[in-house]
Amino acid sequence: MLSIVVTTVEGLDDARRLARAAVEQSLAACVHLETIESVYFWEGAVQSGVEYRLSFKSSEQGSERLRLWLGAHHPYALPALYTLQVSEVDPRYLAWVAEGSGGRAGVG
Repeated sequence: MLSIVVTTVEGLDDARRLARAAVEQSLAACVHLETIESVYFWEGAVQSGVEYRLSFKSSEQGSERLRLWLGAHHPYALPALYTLQVSEVDPRYLAWVAEGSGGRAGVG
């Protein structure tokens, strides 16, 4: 099964740093970065701002290791960090993700 581990960060530099390190360390095969606008309750008030959503593509087995690593390297005190399980995936793509370092092949 394909696991997509999702989190958000405030800065593009942090997003790129986490994405690159996860792929280099074979924690994810690929990471998508998207610009989003978030509205949330934090520190007693409604907040809003631009964030970057990162979607890390990992194997089901590797997603726990990835979440632990993200928790240790994330710039937020309380990051949104969750996993989506994708049950219908092209078997060839799933095999590529399972290799972990396949991100260098240019498939996303």
